Amino acid sequence: MEVPDRKNVITLLHGAGGTYMHSLIRDVFLRLSDGFGEVGLEMMDDAAVINGVVFTTDSFIVRPIFFRGGDIGRLSVSGTVNDIAMMGGEPTALSLGVVLEEGFPKDKLEKIVESIKSTAKEAGVHIVTGDTKVMERGSLDKIVINTAGIGTRPRQLDHNIETLRKSRQPRNWLVPTNLRDGDKIVVTGTLGDHAIAVLSSREGVGFESNVASDVAPLNKLIMNILEIGGIADAKDPTRGGLADLLQDWSEKSGLGIFIRENDIPVKDDVRAAVEFLGMDILELGNEGKAVLAVSPEYVKDVIDALHSDPLGKDAMVIGEVRKDLEGVIMETVVGGERYVGRPMGDPVPRIC
Repeated sequence: MEVPDRKNVITLLHGAGGTYMHSLIRDVFLRLSDGFGEVGLEMMDDAAVINGVVFTTDSFIVRPIFFRGGDIGRLSVSGTVNDIAMMGGEPTALSLGVVLEEGFPKDKLEKIVESIKSTAKEAGVHIVTGDTKVMERGSLDKIVINTAGIGTRPRQLDHNIETLRKSRQPRNWLVPTNLRDGDKIVVTGTLGDHAIAVLSSREGVGFESNVASDVAPLNKLIMNILEIGGIADAKDPTRGGLADLLQDWSEKSGLGIFIRENDIPVKDDVRAAVEFLGMDILELGNEGKAVLAVSPEYVKDVIDALHSDPLGKDAMVIGEVRKDLEGVIMETVVGGERYVGRPMGDPVPRIC
């Protein structure tokens, strides 16, 4: 029997963030790039900007489809809304594509649709178009959802960009090339909640936890801090987690990033689960947190604003951008230093 060449086949790692996924995008999908747009495909960001309109799309294959703190419906709206918000856009409308396996229970579909409706209302966005397909039983794992979204340029982003011009020449959107030496790295809350919640909800894993997913739309939170100013870039640490995100920022900005392990907020239950499972909290995906690069003169006001919002109450400054470093370096809890590389992929597959 002929054994397939593993270098020539797609694995779960190719969809889990990290080096495998980035290589796949660069080697295959970047062939589609033709330089179109203010922020185009070649930027490899979570959204594009075309003629002042932010546009993104995402597909969701989470397993299980209902988990502690959320479901695939809430996840699909939040993920797309957040991708637009992290560019500095104000999300307005989403499409909804649903692919169902033959035999999928209608009552579960109705529950997912209600979740989509309530999350869209929470985010202040509208579902305006969509598509439904059904595949033969056994050819699909229950349900796949695709949401695409568009957003407009808000006045808050204009104000934010003006504040950045005091210290740099920024792009007109939130992108990694805006980062400068001395910018503070802020996380809006505890890390690892979503990955642990999804994993502990799976049958047959042999691991249980009461941790709930953090999945939530963050657009209103982001608008509030853009009103303050000083936000060079924002990104949600989904697949590949904080490690993948910071490596991406470092590579695209050409600057180093220094973080402190002691300052990274993690729930006790999540920390215990991570230690039990032998995982790295820096590589776990999140669906209701953002990482911000903030000009130092604005960081106190940004932290105060985050702490006044339930979605940002655990926000912390965890480090800073440094021109004298290469890559991402973390000061460990024992005072040593560790290089934080880009992970191979998220250790928990199919979390979104």
